Amino acid sequence: MNTATPSFASLVQGAAALLWVPQAALLAWAVQRLGAGEGPTAVFWPAAGILLLGLLRAAAEAWGARRVYAQARLQLSALRARVAAALAARSPMDSARPAAGLAASVIAEQAEAVVPYLVRYGPARWRATVVPLVIVAVVACLSWVAAAVLLVAAPLIPIFMAIVGWRARAASEAQMVELGGMNGFLLDRLRGLATLRALDAVDATARRLGESAQSLRTRTMAVLRIAFLSSAVLELFSALGVAMVAAYIGFHLLGTLGFGTWGRTLSLGEGLFILLLAPAFFEPLRELSAVWHDRAAGEAALASLARLREGGVALPGAASTGERPCPQVGMPGAPAVRVQGLCFSHAGEAAFFDHYDLRVAAGEHVALMGPSGSGKTALLSLIAGLLPAQRGEIQIGGVPLSDETAAGLRARMAWMGQKPHVFAGSVQANVALGRAGVQTAQVEAAMRFVALDGVAQARPGVALGEGGGGLSGGEAVRLALARVAAQPGADLLLVDEPTAHLDSETAERVVDALMQLARGKTLIAATHDPVLAARMGRVIRLDHLPAKEAA
Repeated sequence: MNTATPSFASLVQGAAALLWVPQAALLAWAVQRLGAGEGPTAVFWPAAGILLLGLLRAAAEAWGARRVYAQARLQLSALRARVAAALAARSPMDSARPAAGLAASVIAEQAEAVVPYLVRYGPARWRATVVPLVIVAVVACLSWVAAAVLLVAAPLIPIFMAIVGWRARAASEAQMVELGGMNGFLLDRLRGLATLRALDAVDATARRLGESAQSLRTRTMAVLRIAFLSSAVLELFSALGVAMVAAYIGFHLLGTLGFGTWGRTLSLGEGLFILLLAPAFFEPLRELSAVWHDRAAGEAALASLARLREGGVALPGAASTGERPCPQVGMPGAPAVRVQGLCFSHAGEAAFFDHYDLRVAAGEHVALMGPSGSGKTALLSLIAGLLPAQRGEIQIGGVPLSDETAAGLRARMAWMGQKPHVFAGSVQANVALGRAGVQTAQVEAAMRFVALDGVAQARPGVALGEGGGGLSGGEAVRLALARVAAQPGADLLLVDEPTAHLDSETAERVVDALMQLARGKTLIAATHDPVLAARMGRVIRLDHLPAKEAA
């Protein structure tokens, strides 16, 4: 985001600041006429001109401020949308994906620092660049000495402000990192509050949160100290500059210093005009100093937003769909799945698959078995188009999985992860997940199918807490199975450890519902459960992957 090129509203604000030059000239002229003995009537027209220029200046500044603020909000909204789109385009299986608490803190809270940066710092920088040059040029027409004093004092201010600003930016970045970490820690602990209570770790968590808050307070005070130091530097040099100009004008009018005015003596009005312009020369620099902290905080926020947008494992097909609907790809009916020459490994890890082949017939039910870390979840994620393969080809119903077809193929899949997440909201919203065509009737039918219709906390209109507050572990798994049941158009079911951490009775219910739901559909399930594997048509073991897996 570039603030070097000013907008039209910033130009209007800068022009409004320059209106002080004719106002000061009218005021000095009025005093000059009073000093010449013309009487009070001599100031009527200058006073009227000062009033009109003041009204024009106020109107221009107000209009410019409103326009700059509106433009800043639009830019921030667009920036947030790009960051959200970049996060949405990252694979949910990306281990380097930012924590939800950190991302929420940066987008919702820290990003607000961009608005003062654009509203205050951008126009202030423009005025600090133009207004002093115009004033020093006007002053130089009357006295080159006064102009030289202003020119000598002015460069010292940005030099010291830049030195202070480097430290302010580093302090602001450290403060935002600390704030994001504390927000992420708090969100994660709130999600696991029930577990913390069960482990009697609430007090330990509270102590750690208190330490994080104390560290944030320390960093915040460091940022404020630097901000005050920046203002002190400006006030010192601007006061010295104005005092030197006033001393020169005073001694010149007294006749002690007769040089520096292009060979003539300044009149009372001209001397007063220079004195009125001297503080205005430093005013834009004073305003720039006041918003220097906004610059440091805004640039730190922009850097945090940029970090959210960069890197990561891309979700196949995310860049090609945008906001367009994604129709199903391929012929209707249970699809066959073919994996050929598949190569995949996580960054910095040994390869899970090296030229691996797999064939699943249309309507076949297959169990993937193997020890933890053997690649069961990775294989399901690759078939679902949630991870990009390094090499090889995956076909769903004869259609190759690619960036162009991934979104359409995912529309015919139903996914159930081993740790299904329950969002804060109603049961209906958690089952429908915003999918088009999933209405209340479908949700109620799905809840009856998984035998949750008799659970008071699982009725469509009941609100659930983040992470499934109000539901047991087995009920949360059945809620995830209801999401699959509410998507009747899905003919490829990809299920990851559906019975993990469930008691035998609940696991049996889940398996019965899953097998009933999979009738006439292709089902691939990763599992450690021998009971579930025994009910599948075929078992593929990933203990020691061969180079080729027979059909």
